[in-house]
Amino acid sequence: MHRFSYTVTMSDPFNASHLDVIAFAKSSATLSGQDLLSKYERITEDSSGLVTNQVVDWQALGEYRKDSVGHGQPWIHLNVNARRPMICQRCLEPADISIAINRSFRFVADEDQAQAQDDEVEEDLLVISHEFDLKSLIEDELLLDTPVVAKHETCPGELKMAVLDPDFESSAGVEVNPFAALGQLKNPKLG
Repeated sequence: MHRFSYTVTMSDPFNASHLDVIAFAKSSATLSGQDLLSKYERITEDSSGLVTNQVVDWQALGEYRKDSVGHGQPWIHLNVNARRPMICQRCLEPADISIAINRSFRFVADEDQAQAQDDEVEEDLLVISHEFDLKSLIEDELLLDTPVVAKHETCPGELKMAVLDPDFESSAGVEVNPFAALGQLKNPKLG
């Protein structure tokens, strides 16, 4: 069974669940880990009981960049790779869908600043925190990158292209007069 792990040195003060974003960025630190997909509650709730022992591999890299006027800005570059079990909408069989995330986030002082700059920049903006939950961000990104409709690249079995209903077959040869059907609706005693 896979256990949650970080790849950091013993003296590294960074914790993915309570991350000091500014300190992480200024030290150009790296956090990485491997989690069971089942540890992410919202994904488990959304997966109809299909989550088993799939693993989420992730890595976060901090960076502190100067903007055009010389102000420092914290960034986190996030890479996540996972396989999420879903139901293929073509064959209705389980399918492990690959999710690969490579995204950068710039941190700003508050929500107002994030909203003001959101339409002007390409990167994602988040609010600076000394207790930032990186694990929650990973889960958000996994949910956002999950396809709405899951499909195998190539379905493993034969696709069912028709539905056979025994009642449909037995009434196929009988023609119904539409006016007689309307008459029965008006006067149920005639039927």
